[in-house]
Amino acid sequence: MKRSLDWRNLQFFLAVARSGSLSEAGRLLGVDHATVGRHIVSLETSVGKTLFERHLRGYALTRYGQDLLTTAEAMDREATQVAQATNPAHGLTGIVRINALEGFANFFLASRIGPLMTDNPALTIEILTIQQIVALSRRHADIAITVMPSVDDRFVCEKLTPYYLRVYATRAYLDREKTIRRPDDFSSHLFAGYVDEMIFMRELDYLGHLGVSRKMVRIQNSSVQAQMEAACSGLCMAVLPTFVAATRPELIAVLPHQVRLERHYWLITRAEEQKTARIEQVCSFIRNEVQNSETLFAL
Repeated sequence: MKRSLDWRNLQFFLAVARSGSLSEAGRLLGVDHATVGRHIVSLETSVGKTLFERHLRGYALTRYGQDLLTTAEAMDREATQVAQATNPAHGLTGIVRINALEGFANFFLASRIGPLMTDNPALTIEILTIQQIVALSRRHADIAITVMPSVDDRFVCEKLTPYYLRVYATRAYLDREKTIRRPDDFSSHLFAGYVDEMIFMRELDYLGHLGVSRKMVRIQNSSVQAQMEAACSGLCMAVLPTFVAATRPELIAVLPHQVRLERHYWLITRAEEQKTARIEQVCSFIRNEVQNSETLFAL
């Protein structure tokens, strides 16, 4: 006989659905993975359905699990709104996970998130800086900040700000290597850049845009900070966002009047969660911080 639904079980279900693993869900909820597993088994017994497919890489929702997720998230939103209405001074509660490109996350957002946390002591912000965009459709993140808008009508996309990139090197590198007088001269210089298979968006193929051969990108990694450090060492050059390079005074923009790439940061959320209080307010906070830093992105 099916049991009645337990809201606590649904909270564990939401954590696993969003994180994709028992251990990560346990970390978010402050319990061990075995406790999470017991709640999932209890919920599956209650509904009489298998909610997750177990894989080596984690837990993936079944079709029935996807249907239940829609209902559970609606209940979670209602519960959050009730809690905030009854205790507005307490501020936002819960967890908001932001998936952002490393430059934006590490060199802009992380140092500015403090006031949001102070105003909302029960709110937790998670910032992911992996290069591949975490699928919002799979609930692995609540907000994405990327350089390419989604064409899926399940998501709401808005432009945050344009930003610019230039080629940078140290004075020691420029004095030592061949003189650079025009963009064509880049082809004979060593660059740091992304690992080939990690250039998953054409907007991130900066060196391809400049006509630099991949054979000259001999320092490859997945981190813009690592690329910057390689350039700062005097070993090579790198294409960097101007607001990122501005943090390292030893870097010099090469051909600054001839080479400046323009890109845009996009803010993306799931359409059905756009009006969720914590998502809406975190997005508003990000927008305001970007607007207040307009000159930084216009360097």
